[in-house]
Amino acid sequence: MGKKEISANDKLTKKKPENNKFSFYYAPRSERYEMGKQMRKNCPRSSHAEWKAPVNRHDPVDLILESNKGRIQKLLPLRHGRMARTPFTFYRGAALNMAADLSNTPVTGMLVQACGDAHLCNFGGFATPERNVIFSINDLDETLPAPWEWDLKRLAASFVVACRNNNLSEKVARETAMECVRSYRENMVVYSEMKTMELWHYSLGSDQLISKLKDPELKRRGLKRLEKEQARSIAEEIFPQIAEGSGKSRYIKDELPSIFHWEGHLPGEVSKVARAAIEQYKTSLPPGFSFLLSR
Repeated sequence: MGKKEISANDKLTKKKPENNKFSFYYAPRSERYEMGKQMRKNCPRSSHAEWKAPVNRHDPVDLILESNKGRIQKLLPLRHGRMARTPFTFYRGAALNMAADLSNTPVTGMLVQACGDAHLCNFGGFATPERNVIFSINDLDETLPAPWEWDLKRLAASFVVACRNNNLSEKVARETAMECVRSYRENMVVYSEMKTMELWHYSLGSDQLISKLKDPELKRRGLKRLEKEQARSIAEEIFPQIAEGSGKSRYIKDELPSIFHWEGHLPGEVSKVARAAIEQYKTSLPPGFSFLLSR
């Protein structure tokens, strides 16, 4: 067989052959390395060093108003109030603004399913279904296909904004951002050498992360937070804290202004639309998970 064409977009290329069925071709590791080197020639690391605002840059306030479309109107003042507290809280709520600013920057052309909002506060410990606490991204409500560089740039920039927000020096801010991207680069090299299933099941446990802390106070705080997350991992312990009622009449408690029952719907009432959405979601799950959800 002759050598197949490989898209530089990803290590996994989706093709539609003549029999009208999709097939996947995984490029060997050696080929992927060569593809990466070629991408780096076309888009060198030095091209990412500077950013200049384009002449026709979108007005930041207009973008915030644009991102409000489809949101619950009565909660918008709460959102705007939270964003207005500090430069960092504005940064947290302005993912669209940063995406607009990055849209004119150099990219390798490699698209990924990006987090879309990979700032430092969207990383943390959370409990898996197996009740293990791992460290990872815990906010994916803005995920979309995008250049891989965007997530990394938003993460690194968030450290700089956070340092400035906490009155740390520009030297510390720079060192923190550099350490962030250095860690990313070095770990990606490690992951590239791992076997497929090994990488698929890899996770960073919180205890593993805490063990690397050198400051005793930070380690103490980390262990305390870990104990809290482990306690929250048991659904039976979470449920009574957010619900009220007795017997089978459990319903979510109102916690104004952000948690409330929609007008015209009684506490405990589940609309037909919500039930239909849950049933549709179940059909997308593997049988074992679908059965668990049905219980």
